[in-house]
Amino acid sequence: MRVISALVASSLLASCSAGFGPGPTRTAAKQHEYEQLLLGKVPGKPMSCLPRYRATDMRPIDDNTILFRDGASRTYVNHPQGSCNGLASGHYTLVTRQVGSSDPCRGDIAQVVDLTSGMMVGSCVWGDFIPYTRPGS
Repeated sequence: MRVISALVASSLLASCSAGFGPGPTRTAAKQHEYEQLLLGKVPGKPMSCLPRYRATDMRPIDDNTILFRDGASRTYVNHPQGSCNGLASGHYTLVTRQVGSSDPCRGDIAQVVDLTSGMMVGSCVWGDFIPYTRPGS
């Protein structure tokens, strides 16, 4: 009987906490940056891994959208599985530890780290990397 009561209580608590306001939204400046980085580019086939040399210019747009700029003609978009809470604030960065490969891959865990204190404040998991390429490039 106690098990059933605990299950009911936990499900009620979960349903209450799920409805607390909308999630993080994109600022107008970040929306403009997103549009500019993808302007004139078409999406390609999603990739499970992004070569490390293409992952050096990371641009967090919001907690659920991270872009990797690869020159002027290609940008990779990643929507992490689960939000990278606080990443878009500008006070945090991502630290990743890959297992078996030095490239960031779908399923790798990225830790959200406070730039001031160096403390981990959360984590998220990489999704697919979608290349957006300017036609003819």
